[in-house]
Amino acid sequence: MKLIYNVNDKPKFGQLIVFAIQQLLAIMAATLVVPVIINGNANLEGEDAMSTAAALFGAGVGTLIYVLFTKKKSPVFLGSSFAFLGSMTAAFAGAVSVAAGYLGLILGAVFAGLVYVIIAIIVKVAGVGWINKLMPAVVIGPTVAIIGLSLAGNAIGDLTKANAGGSVLVAVFCGLVTLLVTMLCSTFGKKTAKLIPFILGILAGYAVAAIFTFIGKATGTDALLISDFGSLTALTANGVGLSTFFQVPDFTFLTAIKGVSAINGAYIGTIFAAYVPVAFVVFAEHIADHKNISSIIEKDLLEEPGLSRTLLGDGVGSMFGAFFGGCPNTTYGESIGCVAITRNASVASIIAAAIGAILISFISPFVAFVNSIPSCVMGGVCMALYGFIAVSGLKMVQKVDLEENKNLFVVSAILIAGIGGLTLNFGKITITSIACALILGIIVNTVLNVKSKGKEKASK
Repeated sequence: MKLIYNVNDKPKFGQLIVFAIQQLLAIMAATLVVPVIINGNANLEGEDAMSTAAALFGAGVGTLIYVLFTKKKSPVFLGSSFAFLGSMTAAFAGAVSVAAGYLGLILGAVFAGLVYVIIAIIVKVAGVGWINKLMPAVVIGPTVAIIGLSLAGNAIGDLTKANAGGSVLVAVFCGLVTLLVTMLCSTFGKKTAKLIPFILGILAGYAVAAIFTFIGKATGTDALLISDFGSLTALTANGVGLSTFFQVPDFTFLTAIKGVSAINGAYIGTIFAAYVPVAFVVFAEHIADHKNISSIIEKDLLEEPGLSRTLLGDGVGSMFGAFFGGCPNTTYGESIGCVAITRNASVASIIAAAIGAILISFISPFVAFVNSIPSCVMGGVCMALYGFIAVSGLKMVQKVDLEENKNLFVVSAILIAGIGGLTLNFGKITITSIACALILGIIVNTVLNVKSKGKEKASK
């Protein structure tokens, strides 16, 4: 796949702003939903609730740190990690106060980040050769495909999600309009349209959903009520003032400071146990993501800038991201999918998106607008994003000789474990289906290779 903009290319300023907004739209929904889920799990309401704007700010800061550590060679945006949802919930469940829970979020991110730092030091000393032997294309290819396929249910779930009383069929229609416009712009668009298919697709879907909603309200037809403009109307609920346009996010560290006196050794141990094992799981996904983006830009990021640097960027970025927004960060498949579809791998676009995330977190109308995008519209976009991630993995498998039974069994084990949703729970720790599939693939591949080599020696 020929890139329109390579890693080191710098689009014109106007284009850069548009590309940055596109990256933000691709990652923003998932980044903002993590604190929303935690608010529900931990029963946080009102002033105690985690701030979605702060999470966006943290994602922007984390991404800039990642770009710095990777020497501007990896075009990936970091967003709030879903893998740590259980860990974050445990931080509040075991805390004696809400403030202590927020401090637990920061401590947990530091513990997880330190795991990445330790692994990075090991990789720096031992090199990445063992990674490539442990995870060749026959293992990493289907694992990358699973990353996309495992998200298929989320995309379809959003596509078919309608507001209370709204018609699922109308919601699906709006989502498919979004998908169709995105595909047409990406495939047949000229110049700018080809580079911003997601923006055009989302705007088209948003407009169709809004038209249905206005008609529904005018005619009293609940089935047509697809859009919810509550987040926009809330801006002026108490009149027009400074907060209508500009508001400082509720940064995590500001609340966490109040909980320092409530922290004890037992609670720190609980946080350690909740976060550290998950960090090892996310490490596996980190490698898969970077193998995927490496195949797209046709440069091995594990070699240059090196796995040690990508790990440091991810780990330290997570620490700072949680310091401001409470959520540990991770490389986003949505961002990688955006790069693959638009063929824009410019790191300058990622930097602009990160700066944009920081600035936008202070701008109330933009955050409200994003929150008003119907789920079905984002579902249409995500069908394309997640699909491209899956296809990227399948392209890696093309290089594997599937006429050999050992390769066939490795790919089969990974695909079935991943698509089947194999997960393992150890107390509060959950090994995700992606990690289970990868671990199983490594074991199967290693065993079959050892047996094959033993058989070859015996025949000689």
